[in-house]
Amino acid sequence: MVDMRKRSVIAIAVFILGAGLVAMDETASQPEEETDRPTVSVIRVEGSIGPMVSNYISRGLEEARERGDEMLIIELDTPGGLLNVTQDIVRMMLASELPVTVYVSPEGANAGSAGTFITLAAHVAAMAPTTSIGAASPVTMGGGEADTVQQQKIFNYAESFIESVAERRERNVEWAKSAVRDGASITSREALEINVIDFLADNLDDLLDQMHGFEVEGHKLVTRDADVNRIDPNLAELFFGFIMRPEVLLILTLVSIYGILGEISNPGAIVPGVAGVISLILLLFGVAAMPINVAGFALIALAIILFVMEAFTPTFGLLLGGGAVAFFLGALMLFQDLPQDMQLSLAWLIPATVVTVLFFGWVVYYGIRAQFGQTRTGVNTMVGEVTTALEKIDQTRGRVMISGEYWNARSDTPIRKGQKCEIVAVNGLTLQVKPVDKSPKS
Repeated sequence: MVDMRKRSVIAIAVFILGAGLVAMDETASQPEEETDRPTVSVIRVEGSIGPMVSNYISRGLEEARERGDEMLIIELDTPGGLLNVTQDIVRMMLASELPVTVYVSPEGANAGSAGTFITLAAHVAAMAPTTSIGAASPVTMGGGEADTVQQQKIFNYAESFIESVAERRERNVEWAKSAVRDGASITSREALEINVIDFLADNLDDLLDQMHGFEVEGHKLVTRDADVNRIDPNLAELFFGFIMRPEVLLILTLVSIYGILGEISNPGAIVPGVAGVISLILLLFGVAAMPINVAGFALIALAIILFVMEAFTPTFGLLLGGGAVAFFLGALMLFQDLPQDMQLSLAWLIPATVVTVLFFGWVVYYGIRAQFGQTRTGVNTMVGEVTTALEKIDQTRGRVMISGEYWNARSDTPIRKGQKCEIVAVNGLTLQVKPVDKSPKS
């Protein structure tokens, strides 16, 4: 009887211990499942491919590596961009140990020109429905036609470059070459059929689901139900990306010219000089990062010289007109080395030229003449002023009021009370005046 009781107690204790261990195991396994959930980072690149896009992608890769993400996904929608920046991005992606996916989205997006190179260079290439890719002919020399030896060299290089990228990622080499050589462009469905991309996905969740188990350089991706971490552009990338827009660079050019010359013509104003110097520094930063045409700057400098010469050698507007033409052509040439979508339109060039001509024709003209003209201080500043006779003025007597003060006045030609007169000289406390009109005012 005692034996049976002992056995019962032991059985109950074993049961309780086993149940406790099972509960502890389930509790311990729950955080482990959450910890093992895959993560991916996502960045979004829209608009033209410029220097700040390269910085953004580089930072995205670095953050994704530090987080231990499964991959970095680049959502792409671009008409193209700078060839040298595209080269940097492609080399960065080819050298990356972390898998990079380029997803052309949303519907209606385009991976044109530079976007084609970037998409082909990705470890995984995907597109949303009704998107397109192609038209990768280089236009960094101011046009898409290879009509010079230099342009032909660029075309040949771009063709060989995209060929090597397509071979490296085992994608359709012949189509890639035709995208550069002939400007070929295809839809997302056609791209999937001819092995230009790997997946056609409706949205990001669909893409993550399709990529699950896909092998990239011997590693099977784990992306189903992955946590998505979106990396937004930081303040510096947004700011410098903004100032590198051609229209903003043009505005910085104008502000630097107006500000510095305004400070020279009006010393001590401070604000124009500070604004001009800051704009000039930002302009030099943009010029260093963008392929700006030097001939354009030379023409703008010539325009400024002509404007200033007009102030000292009046030519009835001839130099002013020549400066206007030089400024317009210079601004037009300034960004001609950029792709078509990054060049300035006439809607910017014409107002900028008109404002500049008005600025130099009025503000700088009078400011420079005053700066280098004869200096007048004290009572001499009254010479040339027009006032009204308070009483009859002749060679012996008379009075006027100017700047709130009564002055004795003398005139070789009699001036009646109320008649306008002009101050021609200051002799001690007496003003020498002359009549301006014949009739007195009541």
